[in-house]
Amino acid sequence: MTQPTGVAIVGSGNIGTDLLIKIKRASARLEVLAMVGIVPDSDGLARAARMGVATTSEGVPGLLSMPEFENVKIVLDATSAAAHTANARLLEGHGRRLIDLTPAALGPFVIPPVNLDQHLDAPNINMVTCGGQATIPVVAAVSRVTEVPYAEIVASVASRSAGPGTRANIDEFTETTAHAVQTVGGARAGKAIIILNPAEPPLIMRDTVFCLVGNADHDEIRQSVERMVTEVAAYVPGYRLVQKVQFTEVDPDEVRTLLPPGSGPVDTKVSVFLEVEGAAHYLPAYAGNLDIMTSAAVRVAERIAERSEAVAR
Repeated sequence: MTQPTGVAIVGSGNIGTDLLIKIKRASARLEVLAMVGIVPDSDGLARAARMGVATTSEGVPGLLSMPEFENVKIVLDATSAAAHTANARLLEGHGRRLIDLTPAALGPFVIPPVNLDQHLDAPNINMVTCGGQATIPVVAAVSRVTEVPYAEIVASVASRSAGPGTRANIDEFTETTAHAVQTVGGARAGKAIIILNPAEPPLIMRDTVFCLVGNADHDEIRQSVERMVTEVAAYVPGYRLVQKVQFTEVDPDEVRTLLPPGSGPVDTKVSVFLEVEGAAHYLPAYAGNLDIMTSAAVRVAERIAERSEAVAR
């Protein structure tokens, strides 16, 4: 393998700090050259400095003036939807690839086990949301077997694991996730709900996926979902089914209002219950929402780096 690809992390909160630790601990293909924040005394910037990473508390303008920026090829943005819009504008024209971990959705959605290689040339890749990374693979698994006129996802995360950026993005979370349920998951219509659970002690991330389908092979759907869970667990070891995939008969008249015009007959609700235990690289294991988001982003960054190496050869 050639020299690791240089990356910069923008955002020194929970997600950015977890990204920093993940890459430093486990990625031979990536090297964090700069950590960017706007709060000088943030824990993320302090940790980066202790790890020997160059830091700035002056945001993206500070990054652009750092000597390390010359060797940065990929910028991972872990701020907020509004901040990412401004950051993308500042980075435009500098030839860096952006991986957006906010719901800003300026670029194409990427869910690694579904469409990892489809948008590797895009200048700005969007990682949807933590709920999207956890649930959309399941919607896609069902869509590979049969048409899904409607899918609904519910993501429940520990309140402690939701930092200021996450809390500021609740509206964008639901809109972006619902859109990705359709464009990436393959559902004709979709809905997304997020719950910040204040329970103490904090509860592990739980996700529920409901898909309305017509006449389809239940065993084939079950096997497709199980294969997809295995694929996600390859890079998020704490990702798992809570119980077997469930199939429930529904009254077509009761669900008709949920279906888009032109939908075929619907008679079954497919229910999938998941949990995501975090790797506890930064926050405790209950923060699976943090872990699945950063793990997916690292996977995309490594694939971009791998492809760049292949082109260079």
